Amino acid sequence: MDGDAPFGRMEITTDPMKQEEALITNARALSIEYAWFHELLKARFKAYFEENDAPFSVWDVPPPDLSQDTSVYGQILKRFGLGVEERVIILLALAPHVCPQLLDMFFSRNENYARGFTEFGGMSGAKHSGFLPTGETLAFLMAGTDLSARFRLIRFFEPEQPLVRHGIVTLEVENANEPILSGMLKFSREYLSYVTTGRDYRPDFSSDFPAKLITTNLTWDDLVLDDGTLEEVEEIHHWLIHHDTLMLDWGLARKLKPGYKSLFYGPPGTGKTLTASLLGKSTGLDVYRVDLSKIVSKYIGETEKNLAYIFDQAENKRWILFFDEADAIFGKRSQTSDAKDRYANQEISYLLQRIEDFPGVVILSSNLKANIDEAFIRRFQSIIHFPMPRPEQRKMLWMAAFSPKCELAQDIDWDEIARDYETSGGAINNIMLHCSLRAITRGDLLVKRTDILDAIKREFKKEGKTL
Repeated sequence: MDGDAPFGRMEITTDPMKQEEALITNARALSIEYAWFHELLKARFKAYFEENDAPFSVWDVPPPDLSQDTSVYGQILKRFGLGVEERVIILLALAPHVCPQLLDMFFSRNENYARGFTEFGGMSGAKHSGFLPTGETLAFLMAGTDLSARFRLIRFFEPEQPLVRHGIVTLEVENANEPILSGMLKFSREYLSYVTTGRDYRPDFSSDFPAKLITTNLTWDDLVLDDGTLEEVEEIHHWLIHHDTLMLDWGLARKLKPGYKSLFYGPPGTGKTLTASLLGKSTGLDVYRVDLSKIVSKYIGETEKNLAYIFDQAENKRWILFFDEADAIFGKRSQTSDAKDRYANQEISYLLQRIEDFPGVVILSSNLKANIDEAFIRRFQSIIHFPMPRPEQRKMLWMAAFSPKCELAQDIDWDEIARDYETSGGAINNIMLHCSLRAITRGDLLVKRTDILDAIKREFKKEGKTL
């Protein structure tokens, strides 16, 4: 199951030499842009301090022509049709990351009041000693005392505008009671990576970001599934490949909810996580497995906050979100008997809304379908059962499990073992590991039949089953 990159994702190379080339072209383009931006700042300050805030427009300092620029930065300008004003917003928000010294002139003090200029805006960072621009900084630069220009400026931060819609720059107002333009201009980590190193941004697993990038070295040929299960998995794969055609060319965006939601259910070790990894690998998408133990909190509102951060990070990156052992948070709502139940049910309602609005693929994994709340079940595009492999499938898994370097005893009968012992693919890998270590410890390459039977007994005992 191979395919092209889905839904018009940024074409970011993974080739090291091309990445180095992208880094150099980005640096060249941004050097040109910041030379212009510096002239713009100087002209604005001159107009303000030397000419008593004479009429000023960013158009007074002509921008460089980047229409033929091949950098990722240049591609972003062309792709989203960004004009001069949006370029100024990008450069101002990006400056602390790229050219922080350019903003030092905003540290000027108002001698009349022995403090900074209110109209410059800005804030201080916990570690960063430079000037962090806010919406007020932008208003000073682009509008000055022109109220109509100031009001127009706010439009650039409306949800349908390209900078916000694509998650490039946002205006982060922490306190709802503060003025709108007091919020910090935040340049996204994703696009920061694009316009500097030319690479995809991949956040690291941490307490602040409780999701881990999962990958696999295996291929679809290594996945052993029922024909029916595989056919349903292929539908997700086809959705990833043909999403743009379906929603845009066929005009179904008016009728269909964004994104694709699926439930994988079945016993442990039957290929649910591997399938999610392969869907990402074959379409060039990152798959993040969400650690629910770090998400769920006993404190009211914290679970929603943790989930919101995951979905906010994933919103414009087209990740596949994989919630393993999803029962912990997507389980059935309880009868409301006290405040604790009400808040738990609110968490599920919040989750339901975020999942419905998410434009990418969300996969929930559970051992039992019955454990998942029906409100989620109704909204899944597919519910895929991953059953225990049948004897013929188990034989395929056994035969592919062991390293070519080891020797298998002649009395090992895969037909007999596959028929007599119901095991999952994950359990077979555990058994293979145990047998291989036993052979290596003996100092030979031979895996004996008794090694396999002992390891099967051990695995069954671990799972609470008897032979």
